Amino acid sequence: MSLVEVKVPDIGDFDEVEIIEVLVSVGDVVEANQDVITLESDKAAMEIPTSVAGTITAMSVTVGDKVKEGSVILTLETAEDAKTDSEPAPKEEAKPEVKVDTAAVVTTTAGNADLHAEVLVLGSGPGGYTAAFRAADLGRQVVMIERHAKIGGVCLNVGCIPSKALLHTAQVINEAASMSDHGVTFAKPDVDIRKIESWKNSIVDGLTGGLKALAKQRKVTIVQGEASFAGTNTMTVETPDGTQTISFDKCIIAAGSRVSKVPVFPNDDPRMMDSTDALDLADVPKNMLVIGGGIIGLEMATVYHALGSKITVVEMQSGLIPGADKDIVKPLLKKVQKDYEAIYLNTRVAAIEPQNDGLKVTFEGKDAPETVVYDKILVAVGRSPNGKLINAEAAGVAVDDYGFINVDAQMTTNVPHIYAIGDIVGQPMLAHKAVHEAKVAAEVISGIKSAFDPMTIPSVAYTDPEIAWMGKTEIEAKAEGLNYVKGAFPWAASGRSLSIGRSEGLTKALFDKETGRIIGAGIVGTNAGELIAEAVLALEMGADAEDIGLTIHPHPTLSETLGFAAEMAEGSITDLMPPRKTLHSK
Repeated sequence: MSLVEVKVPDIGDFDEVEIIEVLVSVGDVVEANQDVITLESDKAAMEIPTSVAGTITAMSVTVGDKVKEGSVILTLETAEDAKTDSEPAPKEEAKPEVKVDTAAVVTTTAGNADLHAEVLVLGSGPGGYTAAFRAADLGRQVVMIERHAKIGGVCLNVGCIPSKALLHTAQVINEAASMSDHGVTFAKPDVDIRKIESWKNSIVDGLTGGLKALAKQRKVTIVQGEASFAGTNTMTVETPDGTQTISFDKCIIAAGSRVSKVPVFPNDDPRMMDSTDALDLADVPKNMLVIGGGIIGLEMATVYHALGSKITVVEMQSGLIPGADKDIVKPLLKKVQKDYEAIYLNTRVAAIEPQNDGLKVTFEGKDAPETVVYDKILVAVGRSPNGKLINAEAAGVAVDDYGFINVDAQMTTNVPHIYAIGDIVGQPMLAHKAVHEAKVAAEVISGIKSAFDPMTIPSVAYTDPEIAWMGKTEIEAKAEGLNYVKGAFPWAASGRSLSIGRSEGLTKALFDKETGRIIGAGIVGTNAGELIAEAVLALEMGADAEDIGLTIHPHPTLSETLGFAAEMAEGSITDLMPPRKTLHSK
């Protein structure tokens, strides 16, 4: 027998972290890797385990104490031959051998590698870091590669998070202006884009710094650099300090996507912006053209309009946000047609000519002018997967002509030990999809039976008003010949929406005529992105219209509009006249 002091391990950049819970006491018998205390910093709570098994003979800390790396937590009496490692993970089930084209495949070994990873994750976005952290939590030794200096990928650094910070700024400006209709008038806002930029960056820094600390706590090694496959089990990384070779047993590709460019446009002109450029807030142009009436283009249009730009949107298709039902897009279209300089649908940009006074744009469309000069142009025509940028053929991984990598429900590529997740495996290119795919890949690698099989993946446009939908759209339901009943509740009949001056909203839900189960939903209005989650859960749980209608929602709230939509489909609505066609009508 021997006495061992259990100390606080490396906890990243944290120092003097407070203990909020002590999970054991003197006399307890603990196992290796059993949590013994919980720490809480300003960024996260974390459990600290013991590395060895034994009986606790003394406690050195209590709740409220502040500790740092190396602080003694407790003393254990343990056997000399006590194991210091956790039990091995369950053995992974063998997968059937997949035959691949070996012409371009390079067979490699770990012999000459600078670093070896049990699990190598390529990319550190929401999918990448989730895969890395989940695999580490399941006992794998993980290396994560990120080409940028900060982990977090596009979403945290130049996508979801900074754009939502700017959209919040736009929302405050817009709401303050709208209050004049209700008897409260504010002065015109004094916009300091440098302070806005600094605030936005502080949010990004806080989140990416927190992720770095979590990676350190989980002992996930981060390698910065541009990576590409060098063989079946090897990757080379061009780091700031030179080329590094990393070998791996398993690999998860989470390399994401990039903004799509239109080759004939003068993309080298600094007045041409993509979504990344737009988030930099270099200045606020007097007038700006947004090419693309999808989610990204309209979100950035919302920001720049609120900051003072005159906005024009051009979209090749017949409506904004193609793929969403027109009835939930209509309130947004109506608002932006009033707020923006112009919305050109069924129109394309034929040419862009740089001039000293701006960018001269030539349009092709029935209602569009022939030419207009703009100070800046935002090109938001979609994103392209990075499958062709990682030399995947060297590992035998199949990549299609568009750059996508095909995977099965276990996120396995055509090469059994290589997995792929996120934007690179197909639409929809959404961070919340990547996160769930990441957990599946990490769990399958760790021997857990897991599969990616969601019934729906919600989509949200953080415009003003917001638009959100999930499950089947009416466009899809009609195309597939589904027999469904729609329950739609206009927010003009909602006490809550009227009280906040936003009566333009609509909540609708689609139900299978035979079973009554929800098959889809769409919401337009304030906080639609938050409200859609209830509909997603209802679909996943197999709820029918009666389940949703009988669920007591708080009043007055916007959330109760989904309950009212279900009552409209059921025919039990009292806040409006029930429709003639319901789930129970013949």
